[in-house]
Amino acid sequence: MKLSISIAKTHLLSRPKQTLVAMLGVTFGIGMFIAMVSLMTGLNNFTEELTMTSSPDIHIYNDIAEGRPTLLSVVYPDALQVVHHQKPKQETLKVRHALQLATLLRNDTRVSGVAPTLSSQVFYNYGPVQLNGMIAGVDILEEDKLFNLRAKMKAGRIEDLKAHAEGIIMGIGLARKLQVHHGDRVVITTPQGYTMTLKIVGIFQMGIGTVDNIRSYANISTVQTILQQDPSYITDINVKLKDLHQAKQLAPEFQRLSGYKAEDWETANATFLTGSIIRNILTYSVSFTLLVVAGFGIYNILNMTIHNKMKDIAILKAMGFAGKDVKQIFMIQSLVIGFVGSLAGLLIGYTLSLIISKVPFNGGDFIALDHLPVNFNPRYYFIGIVFGVATTAVAGYLPSRKASKLDPIEILRG
Repeated sequence: MKLSISIAKTHLLSRPKQTLVAMLGVTFGIGMFIAMVSLMTGLNNFTEELTMTSSPDIHIYNDIAEGRPTLLSVVYPDALQVVHHQKPKQETLKVRHALQLATLLRNDTRVSGVAPTLSSQVFYNYGPVQLNGMIAGVDILEEDKLFNLRAKMKAGRIEDLKAHAEGIIMGIGLARKLQVHHGDRVVITTPQGYTMTLKIVGIFQMGIGTVDNIRSYANISTVQTILQQDPSYITDINVKLKDLHQAKQLAPEFQRLSGYKAEDWETANATFLTGSIIRNILTYSVSFTLLVVAGFGIYNILNMTIHNKMKDIAILKAMGFAGKDVKQIFMIQSLVIGFVGSLAGLLIGYTLSLIISKVPFNGGDFIALDHLPVNFNPRYYFIGIVFGVATTAVAGYLPSRKASKLDPIEILRG
C-alpha cells in the first residue's frame, strides 16, 4: 500500500497542470452545488416561514359555496329533494356558536391556540386616497399566540389595541400607500355604506406584500359595530396546532366537530408548496449535473493519464505488480483528486454563499427582504464532499479497471 501511494504521488506530481485541472473540475462543481443549493433552499425556507407565520394551521369558516345538509336530508337521507327558486338563498358568513366552539378546541391537547376572527372587506379613506382592503376583528392577544404579532410590530404595541375601542393596527404597506403614520386617524367604509373613524395605534409587517398591503386588525366589537352585527357574529376560527404536520389529519375531524369547512395550511398553500417542490427538483437536478460533468472531466483526464502511462504499467506488471495493485494506484490518484478538490469546493461554496448573503436585495411591495436568504445547513456540505469523492471514485474506477487488465507483453511490443 505504501509503495502504491508513492507511485500514485509520483504520477500526480509529474503532470501538475493535468492534476490541477482535474481538481478544479471537482472544486467548481462542488462550489457551485453548495452556492446554488444554499441559496435556493434559503429562499424556500424563508418564504415557507413567512407563509406559516401569516396563515393558521387550520382555518374554520362558513363556506357558503358548499351545500349544507338540511333537517330533511338528515332524517330521510334517501328521500328525493327538489328545491326551485329564482335566486340563491341569502346566507351570512356567520359561524354559529363560534365562541363555544373556540373554547372546545382550546381544551384539545393537540391545539396550542385558537383565535375567533371577524373579517370583512372595507374601503380605507384618508384625504383624497381611497383603497380597498380587509379588516380583521380579533382578540389581539389570542392572535399574537398564533402569529407572533408582537415581534412584527414596527410602531406601537399590540396592547394599545386592547386599550382603544376605536383603534386599528395597520399593515405597513397599507399605511405607506395611505401615507399615514402611527397616531393618525383613518376612515373605514363598508360595502354597505357604514363609516367609522379609527385611530392607528400600531403598524405591523408580516413580510408578505399580499398581507401588508391590505390587512389591518381591530377589536372584534369594533368590527361588529362597523358591520352592524350582534356580539355573537364571528366569521372565522383560526387554529394553531402544537405540531403543524398534523393539520391535514385533524382538519376533517374539526370539520365534523364544527359542521363548517376546516381547511388545513397545506391545502390553503398548495400552489406555494408545489412551486417549492419544483424549485427543489430543479436545484438538485442542476447541481447533480454539475457534479456529473466534473466526474466526466476526471474520467477523461485519468483515461489519458493511463494511456500516457502504458509503458509504466507494463514495467510495473513485469516487475510483479498484480492487476489489483495497478488498479489501486490509479484509484488512489482519483480519490486524492476528489478529496482535495471537494475540500476546496466546500471552501469556495461557503465563500460564495457568504458573499450572496451580504448582497443587498429589495423585495419591494411583494416581500420584506433586505438581503438574499442563504441556508448554511452543514448537511449540504456533507452531501457535497461525499458526492464529490464518490463521483471521482467511480470516474477513476473505470480507467483503473481497464489498466489492471492490460497485457504487459503486448504493450512492450508496441
